[in-house]
Amino acid sequence: MKHITVSAAIIVRTNPQTQKKELFATQRGYGDFKGGWEFPGGKLEPGESPQQCIVREIREELATVVKAEKTLGVVEYDYPAFHLTMHCLLCSVVSGDLKLLEHEDAKWVTGENLYSLDWLPADRLILDRLLSIL
Repeated sequence: MKHITVSAAIIVRTNPQTQKKELFATQRGYGDFKGGWEFPGGKLEPGESPQQCIVREIREELATVVKAEKTLGVVEYDYPAFHLTMHCLLCSVVSGDLKLLEHEDAKWVTGENLYSLDWLPADRLILDRLLSIL
């Protein structure tokens, strides 16, 4: 089975109006999983660390510079056509406005509505762990 390794950005903010912590979620705009919700990111290039990958991917996909703060977990998941290893990295925004260049939609989600999105299966596996930071 094909093996794909990716990094996913767990971008957290405190909402200025509600003072609640929120996570940034994106909706895929292309491919087999179009319309599914995920944490933004992408495939590691040869010789690239998960941290280097997420900085590059978020710059390319969202025109935003992030800093990878720490690894929150690594998800292993078997899709029908490939095995996915997903490094989930807590990220902070250094500069930029999270502009959608490849995604269909995006939203900030709280602990109360975290499970209301139609998450992709691999992304769903990290949700319980993320509740502890919300």
